[in-house]
Amino acid sequence: MKAIIAKRVDSGTPDTSEIRDLATAAGYTVVGEVTQSRRADAALQLGEGKAEELAEVAAGTEATTVIFDNRLGPYQTYNLGQLLPDGVEVIDRFTLILEIFGQRAQTRKAQLQVELAELRYELPRAEAKTSLAKRDEHPGFMGLGEYDESRERDIKDQISRINDELERIEQTEEHRRERRRDSGFDLVALAGYTNAGKSTLLRQLADDLTVEENEGLHPDLDATAESQDKLFTTLGTTTRRASIEPRDVLVTDTVGFISDLPHWLVESFKSTLDSVYRADLVLLVVDVSEPIDEIHEKLVTCHDTLYERNEAPIVTVLNKIDKVDDEVLAEKREALSALAPNPVTVSGKEGTNVEALLDRIDRELPAWEEERLLLPMTDDTMSVVSWIHDNANVDDVTYGDEDVVVSFEARPAVIEQARSRATELRTTAAESA
Repeated sequence: MKAIIAKRVDSGTPDTSEIRDLATAAGYTVVGEVTQSRRADAALQLGEGKAEELAEVAAGTEATTVIFDNRLGPYQTYNLGQLLPDGVEVIDRFTLILEIFGQRAQTRKAQLQVELAELRYELPRAEAKTSLAKRDEHPGFMGLGEYDESRERDIKDQISRINDELERIEQTEEHRRERRRDSGFDLVALAGYTNAGKSTLLRQLADDLTVEENEGLHPDLDATAESQDKLFTTLGTTTRRASIEPRDVLVTDTVGFISDLPHWLVESFKSTLDSVYRADLVLLVVDVSEPIDEIHEKLVTCHDTLYERNEAPIVTVLNKIDKVDDEVLAEKREALSALAPNPVTVSGKEGTNVEALLDRIDRELPAWEEERLLLPMTDDTMSVVSWIHDNANVDDVTYGDEDVVVSFEARPAVIEQARSRATELRTTAAESA
């Protein structure tokens, strides 16, 4: 599929690098570009002369699609379509993002989120048709499609149904997270902009254990995210186990942030970020090879989003240090010190400093506590000792004639569970006496 990129800015030089990456991610081949610096034209987004130039470029390159990095209104889309050669489709940035999401959605949750975003995108257009129809105008003529009185109501009903199903999925996932915590797992989430290298970093942090070997204990663990130099390779969440002795850590890779997303699209994918909000630690991954102003802007946006609901500590990870020299890296660390006062610098691609990152994760996660339990000898005692071995770091086990003493260190939640199990054993022993 051949595509022309179009972008208008109020002033300055239009930057088309991100929209080009998005187009490539969607499977388009970019064969041309038309940009303009001026105030938006209400009818065409671009000025009339520039819009005619766009039509000429589309004809000369035999493009099938024109992709605007601006948000297009329904009338602008129609008017541009009238100027362009027959069969050339006009889409805007947000339609393109939805297209990518639709291609990448594999889980039921991701598919529902895509459907929700599409419906939220369509709703104001359906409302516009209703408004025009009530004034006896003809929305079909203006490129909005024929008026269907029931469509607006259907969209609202579908949005309600999807929200209900997403809420049920989230409740299931929250129970799953709590079970993981009760089993002694620390939960770490990777957050950051798309293409910052989160999936590549996950591969470095993950155990040598394969997904199949993990499956017996945790059948909900997903396959490792594919590592590619593409936007939105990770649409859903991917969880893998990482060993940070003596801890058991689960690291989750999440969908990446992207700039200038409209509210309706952010809302549709908000539940994807729940794995970030409910984590014990968030690793905010940044592509340190990008321009400093861009990094700064992205960090501000991420912090605003994460601090809204997140209570876990946030560690900034400056990734892709293999792409910058030491002097540039030092300059960027200094410039970002207010937003990232003590970052970890790594190369997920080459594995540089991954051990330092694992050490930092260990230090930032909730501290383990020491415990010493006296367990009465009953038919169930050995299963409790085995459970403690599985979920804690056992220092010593001393077996007596009538009791067992277990010394160990673990997460507070695991110690609380171990105490509860010890109490149950003592109650059973007392009842049997």
